[in-house]
Amino acid sequence: MNQKQIKALETQLWDSANSLRANSKLTAAEYKDPLLGLILLRYAQNRFEQAKVRLEANLPPLAPGRTRKEPTKNQFLSEGAMLIPPQARYDHLAALPEDESISQAVNTAMALIEAEYPNLDGVLPKNYHELGEKGQSEALLRELIRVFNQDAVKGLTGDVFGRIYEFFLMKFSMDGAGAQEGGEFFTPPALVQLIVNLIQPDHGVIHDPACGSGGMFVQTGHFLEENRGLKSINAAIKCYGTELKSNNVRLAKMNLAIHGLEGKIAENNSFYADPHDLVGQCDFVMANPPFNVKKVDKDRPYVKNDPRLFGKVEVENADEDAEKNKKPVPRLGIPNADNGNYLWIQYFYHYLNAKGRAGFVMASSATDAGNSEKLIRQALIETQAVDCIVSVGNNFFYTRSLPCHVWFLDKGKRAENKDKILMIDARNTFRVVTNTINDYSPGQLVNFSAMMEAYRGKAGAIREAAEQHETNIADVATTLLAEAEGLRRACLGVLKEKSPLGESLVWDIAELQAEIIVDEALTLASSRALCGVFEQPVAVLSGLLEGYQAQWEQARKAFAALEKSAQNTDDNKALKKQLDAQGKQLKALSVLIKGYFEKNSEELASLKQAVKDWQALEDYFPDGTYRDVEGLCKIVDLAEVAANDYSLTPGRYVGYSVDVNAAFDYQKRITEIHTELSALNTSANELLLMIQKVAK
Repeated sequence: MNQKQIKALETQLWDSANSLRANSKLTAAEYKDPLLGLILLRYAQNRFEQAKVRLEANLPPLAPGRTRKEPTKNQFLSEGAMLIPPQARYDHLAALPEDESISQAVNTAMALIEAEYPNLDGVLPKNYHELGEKGQSEALLRELIRVFNQDAVKGLTGDVFGRIYEFFLMKFSMDGAGAQEGGEFFTPPALVQLIVNLIQPDHGVIHDPACGSGGMFVQTGHFLEENRGLKSINAAIKCYGTELKSNNVRLAKMNLAIHGLEGKIAENNSFYADPHDLVGQCDFVMANPPFNVKKVDKDRPYVKNDPRLFGKVEVENADEDAEKNKKPVPRLGIPNADNGNYLWIQYFYHYLNAKGRAGFVMASSATDAGNSEKLIRQALIETQAVDCIVSVGNNFFYTRSLPCHVWFLDKGKRAENKDKILMIDARNTFRVVTNTINDYSPGQLVNFSAMMEAYRGKAGAIREAAEQHETNIADVATTLLAEAEGLRRACLGVLKEKSPLGESLVWDIAELQAEIIVDEALTLASSRALCGVFEQPVAVLSGLLEGYQAQWEQARKAFAALEKSAQNTDDNKALKKQLDAQGKQLKALSVLIKGYFEKNSEELASLKQAVKDWQALEDYFPDGTYRDVEGLCKIVDLAEVAANDYSLTPGRYVGYSVDVNAAFDYQKRITEIHTELSALNTSANELLLMIQKVAK
């Protein structure tokens, strides 16, 4: 199943499930967990069925008269699947008679699976009898089971189910299902991908102390599969998560299970506990902690002695001063401000081992916070572990609009970078998804990764990114051009039918345009893409097709005008008949061309964005090597940061990019504005005189 088919299936399943919710009067929060539980149940059965086929295929031939035994639980586990009890299988639930309680049957199914697999104990929802008002839950459940029991769903593999699970989590997050502050259980994929791509978590211990639904772990799995080619993800990484909300803990455990990832998720409060005891042990830390948390109890003994915080303030004669003033020497790591931002930042730093990397989302206010928070930030900067700061614009979170920053720490920085920080101002870099949601396109993420890799000293990082763009563009262009070839043949098929105006100029124009559509596009797009000099094929392709359509629209108008002016003679009646026949051809061609754009709208948009991102990389780094780009990125040294009051706000360093249109006559326009202003002032004075006369 290709990406387009997966996306279509995601949308179809969501629309079906969401329409059932709308009719049931349930809130998104009430509906979320039971529905995700059903997805997990469907996924578990799919893996069970697929593993069963593989296991039975490897069994020796059965002797005459002998009965074959069912594969064992351990055999299924060896195939990465669960042995699903018969009463927990989807086909059993789907075939349940109307007079039996489907809600009780699903509750039983969940309990049976938990009994077999202790790691899922308490994770699966078992309150399906509460799914709506009395009697309503039965009808709703039967319909949901029908939705996920379609033939299109039965054969899906685990990676596709993972995509569907993530898609449903995202949609629930956009509906605000349980997210009091927005994004509480689900970090937008674009930000997760940015973090994963830049820290490259490909081995060892990975920790998220505010893990929500576990998206950081899942994206790490995708990264290892797609960029490292690993199939045995659990052999490469060990996942540890901490989450305060019990509901989110269940979501995270289900998310890991549905992606085939092993991990330990602890239900605890990271402000007052380190349940996995990971200080100094982590290869990678990733997180999107809740911003500006208030009322953290800093007087608790655990907080006062927390090894994840910086130590006491170093002052001359500290002990004498403390004794003299009868006050304890303040601990640097405990900020005075009533929010938890700088507690989180210190946790992430102290969890890292000697070469560990961290990437985390943080409130924008943290990069310039003053007073005690500034002292903590200064101490962190002086460790030389701050690696990169990225400014993110508005509308990346689903339930609230606010900017943020993504911080990157690296205790294993190369010697040349020890006293440097890469600043990236990405507030003007984004892709518009809807009126209220932005994200990063794949090409924009490639560009960010190229900047980071070049900063880290990787030779050829920018050129590799450009080649990746060209390859991706060529892949999409090839698909579109194949579709265009099909369109050309279809158009010529219409034109070559017997036509009363077959020898007319209109015919010649149409056939010529039909030939040009692909021939010219192939020349300008495909060949140049392959030799790395790709020049906006979609502009060529779209322009030619739209021009073709415009030609026919002009022909329509010309025929209509001719028909209107013609007199009702026998010759003109014959001409009208010819015009009608030609009009049918025009309509058929219009339908074909419109269908092309409708069918390939996403691919065309994707290609436009890909070309834009590729061109941006070429403009930023024209010689294929990193350079500071005004308004976008700059490598700063710690002396400059100190001179700027230890601010970590990228915009303070990268400056502003001002585009000046050299072809625009600014002086002439200023003169025109002055003339317009003078005329308005004269008019205002005349009106004032009129008002004064009336007033008298």
